[in-house]
Amino acid sequence: MSIIVGAMALFVVLSVFSGLKVFSLSFSNNIDPDLKVTSTLGKSFFITPSQENQIKGITGLASYSKIIEERVLFIYNGKQEVTYLKGVDAAFSKVNAIKKTLYNGNWLQSETNQVVVGYGISEKFSMGLLDFNNSLEVLIPKPGKGTIENPAEAFNKMTVIPTGVYAISEDLDSKYVFADLGLAQELLEYKTNQISGIEIKEKNPADEKEIITKLQTIFNNKITVKNRAQLNESLYKMLNTENLAVYLIFTLVIVIALFNLIGALIMMILDKKGNLKTLLNLGTEIQDLRKIFLLQGTLLSVFGGIIGLTLGIAIVLLQQRFEWVMITPTLPYPVVFTVENVLIVLATIVTLGFIASLIASSRVSKKLLD
Repeated sequence: MSIIVGAMALFVVLSVFSGLKVFSLSFSNNIDPDLKVTSTLGKSFFITPSQENQIKGITGLASYSKIIEERVLFIYNGKQEVTYLKGVDAAFSKVNAIKKTLYNGNWLQSETNQVVVGYGISEKFSMGLLDFNNSLEVLIPKPGKGTIENPAEAFNKMTVIPTGVYAISEDLDSKYVFADLGLAQELLEYKTNQISGIEIKEKNPADEKEIITKLQTIFNNKITVKNRAQLNESLYKMLNTENLAVYLIFTLVIVIALFNLIGALIMMILDKKGNLKTLLNLGTEIQDLRKIFLLQGTLLSVFGGIIGLTLGIAIVLLQQRFEWVMITPTLPYPVVFTVENVLIVLATIVTLGFIASLIASSRVSKKLLD
């Protein structure tokens, strides 16, 4: 019974943490691409029409978007905020699911002064959409060297029009203000083919390593290419560490539960001591007698693990279907059924059950039977 409960609990907990991992990553997945290309030599790089044609010809690449990212100063109705201006082209919405995150308003139109701001920024500024009485201004220091004689001429300044508000998470809602790529190039005094990055959406399935190799070849190894996990390295590490910690804790619970199996097998050995002595006198080897209890204990672990897994799978599938356990009145507790978790639980139960049976069966000895 303890093996059944342990297997069921381990599978349910692993499924819950898999669901929480997917739920946590869903926020960044709406704004992060499959691959992101940046320059290794500076903030920006140039892309030629020939290079763009080569990128379009890469097998496994669904679409790409040219971007510019730069920290700038925003001023609205006397309030100031320093955050990232992200210039994007018309293909950006094909690479990212950003339109799904729109909380209010519409996505910006190309070649306009329209911007889409995060909910956190709009809340800090108490900003409304299409408010022509109060303008949102963008200030970026002018590139160059030398002493600033006139502070008013030290910045490139432009008035933009908020047309939409996106809402993803508390951190991301205050990170970006999206604008047209041409507007960002004008503010930063970039040339028309000068960008700070390329965001890429892969086909499913796609050979990611091959895509990265071809991109490096196109740009003569002067770029850095990161996938989604590398872009959110700290988040992935935290989630994987939590998953490992929970697995180890519940494995320890199963280890404690398997002491019951060891005790039961030892009691059985003592109970059948007379029968074992008879078999020994008939010529049965000690190793063969041990194998009897080793097999019995392993089979108990396997069948107990299968029954526990069956119950755990039923609980997970029922939660997915009927959403019985809720975090909030509108948000069900996320669970994800994966074959990987099934194999992990089964392998854990069988391995630990085999070790426990091996320990118990080692009690069969000539000294005991004599």
